[in-house]
Amino acid sequence: MADLAGLLVLAAGAAHHAAEVHHEVAEPSALGLAPGAWVALSMAVLIGIAVYLKVPKAITGGLDKAIADIRNQLDEAKALRAEGEALRKEYADKIANAERDAAAMLDHARHEAEAIVRKAESDTADLIVRREKMATDRIAAAELAAVQELRARAADAAATAAGALIRARHDAGADKSLVDQAIAEL
Repeated sequence: MADLAGLLVLAAGAAHHAAEVHHEVAEPSALGLAPGAWVALSMAVLIGIAVYLKVPKAITGGLDKAIADIRNQLDEAKALRAEGEALRKEYADKIANAERDAAAMLDHARHEAEAIVRKAESDTADLIVRREKMATDRIAAAELAAVQELRARAADAAATAAGALIRARHDAGADKSLVDQAIAEL
């Protein structure tokens, strides 16, 4: 109501000012009021009707509702931003964990590869030693077989040569003296 009274005072002041400014010129008047006064009076009536019909309250209610809607939207935006930040942090943590896991897997794979290489080197060295031993054993066996075969051939050749010598040098009389000597020794 105080706003309405203030508006009426302003309107009356404006009308009075208009009357003073236009005082020099004779202006038409209706019911003794100048045209500016009629404008001020009609403005005051219009404002009075607006106040009577509670238009300012409706306007402020609409503005309050708009402000509440904007606050709700801001609150929703803050909540969405917080949720977005939480998701960003969660995915950043997941990426960091994935990078750590990848580095750990790579390190583990390197250690496994090194262990496999060491085992392969060790197995290769053992295989070479075994193959060398087998080759040495085969060579020794071949040498032994060759020596035994050579001895057997030498023995066969000696026996054959001895038999040929005995046949050539001994006759029946020499055999008889050898047999008699062997019997005598017994």
